[in-house]
Amino acid sequence: MKLSIVIAAVLIVCATHCRAIATEPAKPMIRIATYNVSLFDKAEGIVRKRLASGTDKKAAKIAAVIQTVRPDILLLNEIDYDGEGETVKLFAEKFLAKSQRGLDPIDYPYLYAAPSNTGVASEMDLDGDGKTGGPADAWGFGVYPGQYSFAVLSRFPIDESEIRTFQNFRWRDFPDANKPTDPQTGQPYYPSDVWETLRLSSKNHVDVPIQVGDQIIHLLASHPTPPVFDGPEDRNGNRNHDEVQLWNHYISDPNAKWLTDDQGRSGGLIGDASDDPFFVIAGDLNTDPESGDSIQSAIIELTQHKRVQDPKPVRTGDSSSRATASFGPQREMRIDYVLPSSNFLVNDSAVFWPAKADPNYELITATDHRLVWVEVQLP
Repeated sequence: MKLSIVIAAVLIVCATHCRAIATEPAKPMIRIATYNVSLFDKAEGIVRKRLASGTDKKAAKIAAVIQTVRPDILLLNEIDYDGEGETVKLFAEKFLAKSQRGLDPIDYPYLYAAPSNTGVASEMDLDGDGKTGGPADAWGFGVYPGQYSFAVLSRFPIDESEIRTFQNFRWRDFPDANKPTDPQTGQPYYPSDVWETLRLSSKNHVDVPIQVGDQIIHLLASHPTPPVFDGPEDRNGNRNHDEVQLWNHYISDPNAKWLTDDQGRSGGLIGDASDDPFFVIAGDLNTDPESGDSIQSAIIELTQHKRVQDPKPVRTGDSSSRATASFGPQREMRIDYVLPSSNFLVNDSAVFWPAKADPNYELITATDHRLVWVEVQLP
């Protein structure tokens, strides 16, 4: 009799506990993506006019890809920047919020357009051709200000008051900077007056805090210069390395006094008093850890960092390939990344790259890059 009473009591406790577990809300899955959309043109304002028409075929294809994958947080690389963020607003309203090819529209109520060094005149001869004012003499290569910039679109609130940007951070202040040298003379490639003022970011490095429930996720966005289009001094390769390396420092040293943002605050990524911060490093980083012209040590260190997870997403149409961009036959590379911090639970990831027989294959012809996404869950 006593045994039956004990069993009954245990069953009651178990049933109550199980109901409590069943009613506890599950943490949502959050899909985060990066996509180099190549929305630039020959002169300032042209892209904005194209998007305002609502009929641009390239933008429609890009929107169809986004509506297919449906990320909650999206970084767009290579979309023009303007002071009012009008260009990205037009893309969101005229294309993403309208059905493409029968797909459900997608709404991003929170947008952030990042200011960029591209096309901003340095008034110096940065490429050593004896002239100033060319696209390679801007702080970041560009024909007009804001070309090749990037923007963040989010379903969750962006805390704009806490955004950190590093647009003006000088390369000379970077520890152990890969300062380009002339291989023939062994002397610095840049004259001292140029080196003293040259900015590290070819576009920008931005920490965008996004409020997801009661937690902040830091989207660490950048688009380093391609490690080509230079000479034997490898000035772009060295700059690319240090642009990627900046994130290694940022997530490693919250007390880095040398790392001062445009808002006047110093130090790397700082979390709450009791918890490590949640972050995701995203963007077209223009460096493949296994091939290409970049100095690969920075991206290898970043993908293997103890605070970073590399989901190693593969192509949807070819599970043997991790390439994210195609620059011609035999020139497919992994250069676009979404790298969540190690305290996330990673559920899934992929590179949107359908096989040629797939009806969606035609969508990827809009740009030479592919959308890369990772699905994570807060623990």
